[in-house]
Amino acid sequence: MAGLPKVMRAIRVFEFGGPQVLKLQTDVPVPQPEENQVLIKVHACGVNPVETYIRSGTYNRIPALPYTPGTDVAGVVEAVGKRVANLKKGDRVFTTRTVSGGYAEYTIAHDHSVFPLPDNLDFGQGAAIGIPYFTAFRALIHSARAKPGESVLVHGASGGVGVAACQIARAYGLKVLGTAGTEEGRQMVLKNGAHRVFNHREPDYMDKIKEYVGENGVNVIIEMLSNVNLQNDLHLLSYGGRVIIVGCRGPIEINPRDTMKKETSIIGVSLFSSPRDDFLQSVAALLAGMEMGWLRPVIGSSYLLENAAQAHEDIIKSQGASGKIVLVMT
Repeated sequence: MAGLPKVMRAIRVFEFGGPQVLKLQTDVPVPQPEENQVLIKVHACGVNPVETYIRSGTYNRIPALPYTPGTDVAGVVEAVGKRVANLKKGDRVFTTRTVSGGYAEYTIAHDHSVFPLPDNLDFGQGAAIGIPYFTAFRALIHSARAKPGESVLVHGASGGVGVAACQIARAYGLKVLGTAGTEEGRQMVLKNGAHRVFNHREPDYMDKIKEYVGENGVNVIIEMLSNVNLQNDLHLLSYGGRVIIVGCRGPIEINPRDTMKKETSIIGVSLFSSPRDDFLQSVAALLAGMEMGWLRPVIGSSYLLENAAQAHEDIIKSQGASGKIVLVMT
């Protein structure tokens, strides 16, 4: 393609392991789009916890080595395959999945996973839509089947998925509770849809939630750290309540009897298992959210591409999430 460089900078993983296996390469060939694909010049790419699990080799879906991480990209269309009709060079776009990896200056994506980025969202915000908002929507609407008037507790509400869950839940008419570990995080949660927020670093915060919700309990809990919170979550639920597992970093022992009295459910979520019909529903709802203005990603920290290893370190070890972590190209 005329005018395009032949090589680019990209993060490559040649072996599974810690953040140090993320290697910046300066001579990676710029990928070429096939018939139904789009070449995007990347301006920003979201960093998600799942990418750290994949990088470490502990996830149940492991790519062939070497590979470039990253799925949530925002940027500008550079070229399209000959069967792509809905996008053109120069369009501002965001993706929900890349083919060649997003931690790079250019990436390839199938046309059905590339969508227009509204002018009122910048590229950093565009890179924060994919996994966070589609996961939150799947958790709340497809898995929990949350209904207007129900209550939802977003356990760990100040990260990318948590903010998305609060915004979606408020837009859909739920009573929204959140937890966060820092004052900055709690204020951000309140500004993004929560009616009430609790400090999950306080030893008695679960008692405060119980007191607030009363005997009826919480209808839905969106759980970001189930290996720590799941047993306690079961005591917060209403009759027929649902805990939706979004994040987990290890095992936990629970008493299944705690699900019996109120006939509660524990449901896991994997965005990669989403059927096409569910995905299309999510697309329609979230694009409408952008049009209406309630879908507004909050960016926490931005890192240059060469600092991807530090971003991976911080997303796991941070003492308190406050918005979405993104990589930027310049």
